[in-house]
Amino acid sequence: MDDIRENLTYERFGVAVRELAQTVADDGYEPDVVLSIARGGVFVAGGLAYALDCKNIHLVNVEFYTGVGTTLEMPVMLAPVPNVVDFSNKKVLIADDVADTGRTLKLVYDFCLDHVAEVRSAVIYEKTHSLVKCEYVWQRTDEWINFPWSVEAPVVRRSGQILDS
Repeated sequence: MDDIRENLTYERFGVAVRELAQTVADDGYEPDVVLSIARGGVFVAGGLAYALDCKNIHLVNVEFYTGVGTTLEMPVMLAPVPNVVDFSNKKVLIADDVADTGRTLKLVYDFCLDHVAEVRSAVIYEKTHSLVKCEYVWQRTDEWINFPWSVEAPVVRRSGQILDS
């Protein structure tokens, strides 16, 4: 991995989400549900839901990345898995921060596909090698992305030990 990075600040993130929402609105797509892929997609989904005046937000937890550049063999949905009956005959907008390999988005897209009226996806960034080509993309890049919520180390370890005070 080279040292070239895409650096997204919180301020630029606000602009990105608003412009992404405008693209969805300009396309005439009015989702009934915004489905967030946790964790990075939570921020995107919240911003999109507000901007698109959609009050129905769901969350799906998917584990795939285990570190910088390291993944599980396949992405896995973690409990609690959403009940697809909640999406029946609804227009769903899947929201995530980045379509990198596209494998996480494909898992969630396939999960929804047979149960919804329509499913589309929106991301801040899409990499050219992504398996999934999203309907709504703010920017395309092949650089490593430093997101404002993940660029710094956690303040606590999972064991509960405080790192910074």
